[in-house]
Amino acid sequence: MTTAKTAVGEEGVPNTSWGVIRDRSRQLKDGYLDRTPLFQFILLSICFPMWGMAASMNDILITQFKAVFTLSDFASAFVQSAFYGGYFLVAIPASRVIRRTSYKTGLLIGLSVYVLGCVLFFPASQVATYSVFLCSLFAIAIGLSFLETSANTYSSMIGPRRRATLRLNISQTFTAFGFLGGALLGKFLVFTDGEALHERVANASSQSERLAITSEALGRTLEPYKVILVLLLVLVALIAITQYPHSKPLRDDATEQKASIGETLAYLLRNRIFCAGIMTQFLYVGMQTALWSFTIRLALVLDDSLNERAAASYLIAAFIAFFVGKFVANLLMTRFDEDLVLIIYSALGMVTILYVVAAPNFTSVYAAIVASALLGPCWATIFARNLDVIEDKRFTETGGAIIVMSIIGGAVIPAVQGLISDATGSMRFSFIVNLFCFAAVLVYFLVLRRRGRRTTTGEEN
Repeated sequence: MTTAKTAVGEEGVPNTSWGVIRDRSRQLKDGYLDRTPLFQFILLSICFPMWGMAASMNDILITQFKAVFTLSDFASAFVQSAFYGGYFLVAIPASRVIRRTSYKTGLLIGLSVYVLGCVLFFPASQVATYSVFLCSLFAIAIGLSFLETSANTYSSMIGPRRRATLRLNISQTFTAFGFLGGALLGKFLVFTDGEALHERVANASSQSERLAITSEALGRTLEPYKVILVLLLVLVALIAITQYPHSKPLRDDATEQKASIGETLAYLLRNRIFCAGIMTQFLYVGMQTALWSFTIRLALVLDDSLNERAAASYLIAAFIAFFVGKFVANLLMTRFDEDLVLIIYSALGMVTILYVVAAPNFTSVYAAIVASALLGPCWATIFARNLDVIEDKRFTETGGAIIVMSIIGGAVIPAVQGLISDATGSMRFSFIVNLFCFAAVLVYFLVLRRRGRRTTTGEEN
């Protein structure tokens, strides 16, 4: 942002950073803008499906690696542990880089490291060991941690404050296209028709035949990442030449306000609602990841006539349901209180998970798809509402990074569900872990709604 000693009035200050595609918005003192720059917002929102694509590819890889490397449900969940572990470790360093530079720099670093992680899949397919693939996924996650730490907070800030939650929900709607795109790439480029892969591996007549089958299967995992690489390179080029606002709080002389890491953490740890939101996001991300990680497995277990490609159709249906659920929630939030919408969604989610666990037939797969629809608005609304309770916006970047760190739930909850499945011998029963996660979301938004009513009553008095 400009360092000129000009006063920040109600009309804000113009964007003076470099860019071929210009930004006409003006930045206000609290870091928000007087208007939403449409092209910049759309381009920013296109980043969201890129991590959705990577995340849904994990669900494909879990099924593929389980067959190729003969893994238990618990061991196969390490795909998510490596992926979300990268998020956890890098989110705070990413936020400090963003604080010292800009959100745009964070986006470019994230996309560039994502490219590197995709490239690492090529040597990983040649080495053909589970641990090397996990290292490649970890590298992708490091890039995505920069990308999400930048993009989620930036989407809420890149426009007027009153529309922050709606903006982030709109951006997150794009994520559903990424989930769907990744599942489609996996279904048609990774999985094949005919006998299921795990059966082909088990029925191989010799070690050489088994090696040929697994080598071919691992080679096919490269194909989706070739498509992703092309998309990433185009996105990097477009963001690099676009002028983006800084969207950070300003002093009266139009220079950015800053806070030390110690001051920031002390402020955030004293905020009990913020800490509760972190735990809620941890459980939500874990639930989303676990639900999708084992949707294909659930279908394969309940109908042994299915192969991986056919079972992937149910994961695709889950992502379509997720998009529909998010779209409906966005419409509802324009008319009703967002906390109330989340209360209703999470309560219905608990009912559908109970059905998944209790139904002794294939209809539990359809219930799991319905549960995916009820995940729709959770991440974005928890994120935006938790940022909103940070009243001093000097702490926004680090606060957003800590929320992104809660994505580590995606490494923990699927592993817990895998352990339950291995221990009980019931994939269907293992979905019980998601019931408690939906309950946590319900309680969090009940607390926020009650708190909001007390605040409103206090203002009226």
